[in-house]
Amino acid sequence: MVSKQQKAFYRKLYLSWLVAQQEHSLSSLVELTAMPRRTIQDTLADLSDIGIDCQFVQREGGRHNEGYYQLRSWGPINPSWVEEHLPALQQALAPADM
Repeated sequence: MVSKQQKAFYRKLYLSWLVAQQEHSLSSLVELTAMPRRTIQDTLADLSDIGIDCQFVQREGGRHNEGYYQLRSWGPINPSWVEEHLPALQQALAPADM
C-alpha cells in the first residue's frame, strides 16, 4: 500500500519525467496521465519542494498561458533512477479501480 505522501512524491517524479521528455502543456499532461487538471497544476507548482526546477514557458505571440513546461534542473533527484523505476511509479499512481 502506497501512502498519501509517497503517492504525492511519485507524482512529482512522474510528471517531472514526462516534462523532461518533451514539451507538454497542462492539457497534454491531463490527457496523457488522466490526472485532474488541478492536481497537475498543484504538483508542478510544488516541484521546488524537492529541488526540481520546472518552469512554464510562454509561447511568443501566444495567448495568455499558451505554452509548455520545461524542466530546467532535476536538483538532487537522479533522473536515471526515475526512468529505471518508471513502471513502479506508474503502477503506484494508477487509479485503484484499474
